[in-house]
Parts: sequence; C-alpha cells; structure tokens
Amino acid sequence: MVSTKSPEDAYTAEPFVPGRGGLAALREAAAGCRGCPLHRDATQTVFGTGDPHARVMLIGEQPGDQEDRQGKPFVGPAGKLLDRALAEAGIEPADAYVTNAVKHFKFTRAEPRKRRIHKAPSLREMTACGPWLAKELEIVEPELIVVLGATAGKALLGSSFRVTQVRGTVLEEEIHGRRERLVPTVHPSAVLRAEDRDGAYRGLVTDLEVAARALA
Repeated sequence: MVSTKSPEDAYTAEPFVPGRGGLAALREAAAGCRGCPLHRDATQTVFGTGDPHARVMLIGEQPGDQEDRQGKPFVGPAGKLLDRALAEAGIEPADAYVTNAVKHFKFTRAEPRKRRIHKAPSLREMTACGPWLAKELEIVEPELIVVLGATAGKALLGSSFRVTQVRGTVLEEEIHGRRERLVPTVHPSAVLRAEDRDGAYRGLVTDLEVAARALA
C-alpha cells in the first residue's frame, strides 16, 4: 500500500539534507525543504549567510517578515541593531555567520491582508529543522556560538533553557554531536520591544563583549 502522508507530516528535514557539498549546496537543497508544515505559508526558505569559515556563528529563532520577503537572515530592524551591537562589542559583523534555528517564517494574521504577526515556532518545528543547523555547524566549524534568545536556546539546549539565567556566560555543551562553546544573550528584537531600550541595548553589547573576549 502506498503511503499518502506528505513529507512534512514526518516533521524532519533529514531527507532533504544533502550528504555532501558545502554551504552553497546546502542552501540550494534547503530551498526545497518540506520537512515540516511551515514551508506552506512562508515565501521562501531563509538559510544562513556569512563567512563560511567564521570563528563565530550567531543563531537566532526564525526569520521575520522582512527576512521572509528578502530570503536572508537578520536584514530587518533587529538585524541592523545586531550589527551595531556586534561592532560596538568588537566583533566584525562581516566575519560572522548568521542563521536561525528554524528556516521558515511562522506567522499569524489578525485579518486577511493584514500585517503578518510573528508566532514562536514549536519544539516539534525546531526539532524538524535541526538537521539543517547540524550541517551548518559541521561545515562552518565555529569556535563559538552566540545564542540569540530563548527559542534558539531551547532548540540547541532543550526546553529547560532560560536565557535570563545564563546570558553573558560561556557555556560548554554538546550540540548535534559536537562539543561547542556558547554565549547566550537576548534576541535583538527583544531590545526593540523593551521599555528601557537603551538599557536593553547596553545589556546586549555587554553579553557580546563576553563573546569577543572568548574569541580573543
């Protein structure tokens, strides 16, 4: 009997991840990923970008509205704030590799044709997308991972992760079979939403300075 299940029903990107090739081959393959239902409503896959030999990899939650439209991570207001904070902390943004735990934009609309409102991905969706992130880590081999926000932290470290408890510290954990050093901090979009935006921005820069020292 032939199965009528769609690939996304399995909630894993594994069948779409190529066994060989560099980031270009990975990005091309990811464009056709149907490893979970999120691809149905998103404009396109938003894959990682940046220095393929980067010493630092920044991992966020998922693409936002602008990223979904342009096909690149961190090109919206949060990305511009992140670049400014990185430079201020002593990390050249052009020398980093940036990506997200989930590669498709998950959103809801209050009404048809209204603005698309970000919706946090589920643990199942993050797990489904994990093979892409594992392959990115395998190819780039960063010396340090900067974890941007709680959702990215849960995708990497499990559901008990709390960014407020460990932000600005250097952790050593096994991630997708590799021993990694990580510095968690808040997502730059959280800075934009903060009542005390200046204070939140200073906190982000302080955490990124810890990452810069870890790379020194």
